[in-house]
Amino acid sequence: MKLHGFLIGQTETLLAEVLKFTGPADAATSRFFRAHPKLGHGERGVIAEAVFAVLRRRMEFAHLAEGGTGSPARRLTLLGLMQTAGRTALKPFMSDAENAWLEHVAKIDPQSLPLRTRLNLPDWIYQALSKRFEAEELAHLAASLNYPAPLDLRANPIKASRDEVLSALSRAGIEAGATPFAPFGIRVVGKPPLTKLDAFQDGWLEVQDEGSQLLCSLVAPKRGEMIVDFCAGAGGKTLALGAMMRSTGRLYAFDISDRRLAKLKPRLARSGLSNVNPVLIDSEHDAKIKRLAGKIDRVLVDAPCSGLGTLRRNPDLKWRQSPESIAELTPKQLSILTSAARLVKKGGRLVYATCSILDAENEGVVQQFLADHPEFALVPARDVLAEQRIELEMGDYLSLWPHRHATDGFFAAVLERRG
Repeated sequence: MKLHGFLIGQTETLLAEVLKFTGPADAATSRFFRAHPKLGHGERGVIAEAVFAVLRRRMEFAHLAEGGTGSPARRLTLLGLMQTAGRTALKPFMSDAENAWLEHVAKIDPQSLPLRTRLNLPDWIYQALSKRFEAEELAHLAASLNYPAPLDLRANPIKASRDEVLSALSRAGIEAGATPFAPFGIRVVGKPPLTKLDAFQDGWLEVQDEGSQLLCSLVAPKRGEMIVDFCAGAGGKTLALGAMMRSTGRLYAFDISDRRLAKLKPRLARSGLSNVNPVLIDSEHDAKIKRLAGKIDRVLVDAPCSGLGTLRRNPDLKWRQSPESIAELTPKQLSILTSAARLVKKGGRLVYATCSILDAENEGVVQQFLADHPEFALVPARDVLAEQRIELEMGDYLSLWPHRHATDGFFAAVLERRG
C-alpha cells in the first residue's frame, strides 16, 4: 500500500507507548487501533509491523539511531518503517537530513556491527543461551528471532484432509504447502485473512504453529482414552488432541481463566468434536482435579512460562522478562506439574511442555520433578516420535528451535508412571 505521511506520526505514538513495557505489545497495539478506528487494514499492518521490527532489533536500531537527526523516537520509527514499507516510500515525508541519514544507514553492512548489538538479546538471555550453543549457532538463532514467524495452520481431520484444505486454499488464491514434520500442518505464504473463508467457517482448519502440533503428537492420544489438557487456554492443543482421538473418549480442557476458555467455545463448535469438556478451575489444587486422580491415561501440561520461544511473534518479551521473573515462574511450573501428575494412572503418561528456550524452565523443572517422584520415568522423545512416524531427530526431550526447525521454540518431556 502507499505510505501516507501521517502514518509516521501514528507509528511513533504507538512505539512510544509500547517501549514503556508496562504490558504486552500486542495488547497496547490493539488498544491503539481501537482508539483510531479510521485506520484501514493495510495502514494498521504497516504501523504494527514497523513497531514490532523495532522490538525485534531494538539494540541494533538504537545503535544505528545514535548518529541521526531529530529525536531518538523519530529515528527508531523511521528505521522500523524502512524495514516494512521501504526507504523509497518514506522519502517524500522526510527532511533532507533524515533522507541522508537513512541512505547512510542502508549502506551499512549489518555484519560490521558489534556481535552483541546484532544479536538483539539482553545480556541475561545471551548468557543462558551461550551455555547451550556455540557462538556461530547462537548468532543463527538470534537472527531467526529477528523475523516474523510464518503462518501455520492445522488441517482438522474430522472435517477434511490436509490435501483438501490445501486445495481449498489454492482455490481462494492463497499460496500454501505442507509443513515438513507435523502430519496435518500447513504453512501459508504471507498473512492472508482466513476467517472469511468457507474452509475456516466450516472447521476445516485452525491456526496453530507446527511446533505446537508436534507437542500434541508427543502426547499421542489413542481413541477411547481419558485425556486432560491441564492448561488449555484458548484450546488450540485441545482441538488437535480431540481430532487425534477421532472425537472418542473424554478430553478435559482445564484452565483458570474463564475468558480463555470462552475463546475455545466457538472453535469447538466449528471443529465437529463431541468429546471435549471445558472445565474452569480455581488453581492447580482445585477439588475437580482430585476427583479424577489416578484415572487419566495422558495429561498434557503446557505450563505458564516466559514465552521466550515465541520471540518472533512477541519480541517485547525479551525486554519485559527478567531473571527475577523466571525465578518466580519455576516453582509455579513445578507445582502445576506435581498436581497434574496425581491424575495419571499407572502406565499413563504426563507430557510437560513450555514455549520457553531456557533450561531453568525446561530440563531444570523436569529433573527436579523426577528427583521428587521416582514413580515416574522419562520416555525418550525420539522413541515417541518414531512411533508416530514423525521423522524428526531428537534426543530424550523434544527441543524445537526457530533456526533449526522453522517453528517457535518449544520444549517437552514425556514422563510415564511406572509405579
